[in-house]
Parts: sequence; structure tokens; C-alpha cells
Amino acid sequence: MLDAAVRAFARRGYSHASMDDIAELAGVSKPLVYLYLNSKEELFAACVRREAAALVAAVRGAVERGAPADRQLWSGLSGFFAHTARHPDGWALLHVQARTHGHPYAHEVSAMRAEIVTFVTQLIAAAARKGARERRLAAAEVSGLAHALVGAAESLADWAGEAADRDGPSAQEAAATLMNFAWAGLGNLLRGQGWSPAQRL
Repeated sequence: MLDAAVRAFARRGYSHASMDDIAELAGVSKPLVYLYLNSKEELFAACVRREAAALVAAVRGAVERGAPADRQLWSGLSGFFAHTARHPDGWALLHVQARTHGHPYAHEVSAMRAEIVTFVTQLIAAAARKGARERRLAAAEVSGLAHALVGAAESLADWAGEAADRDGPSAQEAAATLMNFAWAGLGNLLRGQGWSPAQRL
């Protein structure tokens, strides 16, 4: 039932997806749907919680523990893009539907995003501790980099999903694109080569 509900909510939107639609997709009667989940709101909340937990688990599970920091970050990103590619309805539910229907659904997604940002912050902080030569990155700078990286990953997942039917990038290609965009810059920061307006030509 949850699989059918995720599909219906993601493709038709919360307002237009009916319990009749969900029951039909699940191959069960509408009273059975109500028996397990009392209302459309509770069903939607259950879908959001399940998809959020699955995404966080996919990212954490993909990270190569004990590997160099860049490899850990790349493997985590690969896990993120692989999961969103395999579960496009789940990603649409989280990134579009849940965010547009207010509390408590947006709160669930915000909590999931905060957990991922914290995880990425820890990876970047570990890389900074091991690789900094010229200067240490401030905690606020590390946090800002993590937020930027997660935001870029979300945007790239949307783009990759839209391009999927046009032979779009694989999960590893998407992760490599983001690593090329972000990690090279982080490497420069760790060498004390940050950008500043004075360096413009």
C-alpha cells in the first residue's frame, strides 16, 4: 500500500491523489487502506517518513568507511544519486510534494535534510583536519560548504531525473560531476588558496 501511495502522491500530487486511486494501484479495497492508515494525511505522513529514512540509510550505507575523505564523500554521493534514480517517485514525494504541503510534512523533510547535512559536515570536517596545510577551516565555513554541497546534490538529482529518459547521467557520473565541481575547490581551500574578489582579473 505504501508503494502505491508513494507512486500516486508523487505523480498526481497530494491534492489530486485519492484513496480510491491508491487502493486501485495497490490492488486492495479502500476500506482496507483506511483500516491500516486512518486518513489520507496519515498515509502521506507514513510515506514521507519511510522515504526519508530510506534515503538517509542509502547515503550512510554507501559511504566507504576508512577510505580517504574524498572517496568517502564520492561514495556517499554515488549512493544518494543511485537511490534517487532507483526511486524517482520517492524523491519526487520528498523534494516536491512534502515540501509544498507545509507542517508536519515539510518538517519531516527538513529533519531528513538536516541529518544529511550533518553527516556531510562531518566528512568535510574530517577532510579539513587531515588535509589542511595553510589554514584551518572555521566551523561555520565547513557547515556552509556542507549546505552548499547538499543543495547542489538535490538540484543535480532533479536534473538527472528529468534527463533519465534522454540517456541522462548514471549515479556515478552525477557524483563525479559534483565532485569535480566541489572537491577541487575544497582542495584549494585546504591548501590555503581560497578565492577572493582581489584575485579577479
